[in-house]
Amino acid sequence: MKALVFHSPKKVEVSNVKDPILINPDDIIVKVTSSAICGTDLHIYNGLLPQKRDLILGHEFMGIIEEVGKEVKHLKKGDRVVIPAIIACGSCYFCQHDLHPQCENSNDHYGPDGRPPNSLGGAVFAYTDLYGGYDGGQAEYVRVPFANVSPRKVADHISDEEILFLTDIFPTGWNAVDRAQLKGGETVVVFGCGPVGIMCQKSAWLQGAGRVIGVDILDYRLQMAKKSANVEVIDASQNNPIEIIRDMTQGRGADVCIDAVGMEGHRTILEKASNLVHMQAGTIDVLNSCIYAVKRGGVVSIIGVYASDYSSFPLGQIFDKGLSIHSGPVTLQHYLDPLLKMINEKKVILDDIITHTLPLDQAAHAYEIFCNKQDNCLKVVLKP
Repeated sequence: MKALVFHSPKKVEVSNVKDPILINPDDIIVKVTSSAICGTDLHIYNGLLPQKRDLILGHEFMGIIEEVGKEVKHLKKGDRVVIPAIIACGSCYFCQHDLHPQCENSNDHYGPDGRPPNSLGGAVFAYTDLYGGYDGGQAEYVRVPFANVSPRKVADHISDEEILFLTDIFPTGWNAVDRAQLKGGETVVVFGCGPVGIMCQKSAWLQGAGRVIGVDILDYRLQMAKKSANVEVIDASQNNPIEIIRDMTQGRGADVCIDAVGMEGHRTILEKASNLVHMQAGTIDVLNSCIYAVKRGGVVSIIGVYASDYSSFPLGQIFDKGLSIHSGPVTLQHYLDPLLKMINEKKVILDDIITHTLPLDQAAHAYEIFCNKQDNCLKVVLKP
């Protein structure tokens, strides 16, 4: 089969590789009909997360079941399914407590400490060997383990594009807002107007926000946020967003600030030098902006990925302002069914952020334009 294979940072190519096979009795093999490139894929592509061996990328995918293991109970060959990015066994302590990203059984590197290389959380498709080493869905076929737990059947009247983002970015955006437990009427500021940021913005409206503001440094992303999520926007490349947010909120700051960027925020030369000294990956500049821009007693929700410790973490400021900080990967399986119902009932539109639909053969080009923010590329869908 054909698949997009990561070889080394900045080097990916579509290659002919072996077809996946059933390994465990609760596996399925899915013939991929659509996959997408996620900002999280860029963490591997850019070398922020180490990966030494070749790996098929892609954790946002869906398709039609080709083969079914003998212990798969509710799925059959020919079923059309959407596959969540997080791999969970469904039976361990954490899965039973609705904390599927912390699954004890899906990742050989699992451990309680939360530190690499041998004490991490549960597995994610194509998120390096540290998180399970499972090949992803930017391919013609993919093996899906623990198939009794996470795959969801897709109704015939829903297109791939309408539901594909149930795999990751829509539940991620929903979770980022849900952590703040909005009562209604709050001002929610989302730092980052990429795909996840826009999903946060859509989710904030659906959960009762009274005002939603998007912050970014790229005009085409700000324009997409205005068009797709109907938000006010701040261009942080031209203005100080913290001052503007305070001006918009009687000097207090936003009720909720969401970091939808993570460690891949824009870095200065000095920050890059500091990273080498402190052995840090990326920057916490966006998180710092959230902490400044949120009101005293407010909520900061961190959904952008961070993969190392940081020497300049502002704990004193967090304490003085009395902030609630929520972070971590999306508890994806917890949201699958209610969000699937919302999509089936056409209560939310997700496919309006897609800017590029390309054949799998052009996946390497797609990574280049997405990573380098060329051609106003916001979200790419790949078709095998």
